[in-house]
Amino acid sequence: MGFFSDFRASLMKGDVLSLATAVVIGGAFGRIVTSVVNDIIMPIIGLLTGGIDFTQKFISLDGMKYEDLDAAQKAGAAVITYGNLVQATINFVIIAFFVFVILRAAEKTKKKEIVVAATSAPAGPTQEELLIQIRDLLKK
Repeated sequence: MGFFSDFRASLMKGDVLSLATAVVIGGAFGRIVTSVVNDIIMPIIGLLTGGIDFTQKFISLDGMKYEDLDAAQKAGAAVITYGNLVQATINFVIIAFFVFVILRAAEKTKKKEIVVAATSAPAGPTQEELLIQIRDLLKK
């Protein structure tokens, strides 16, 4: 039973639980960002670029011309879907921006906590005052 109790204790440590929570929240956050990119940003970029849908941008490696990506994939052609790379890059930039904003806000919060803790700490006796008290006690 020692192995399983050690395993359970390991799982219950704060670091493992925090990591598991971060993974779940990160996955959900990734889906939100993907939705923002696919449903809001990419249509705006498509409008600005004359209706280009980046997810349909591809290069056929067999040299044939296909009407769209679905037709090329149904024909079994090897394709490089560079539009997906563009979209993934935009996703990465947005996620990096949001993480930066969150970390920056957390950093400012920590600085405020440190300032509040430093100002609210009661002023104790100085080292000299303590030495004087010890000297006086030793004299008695």
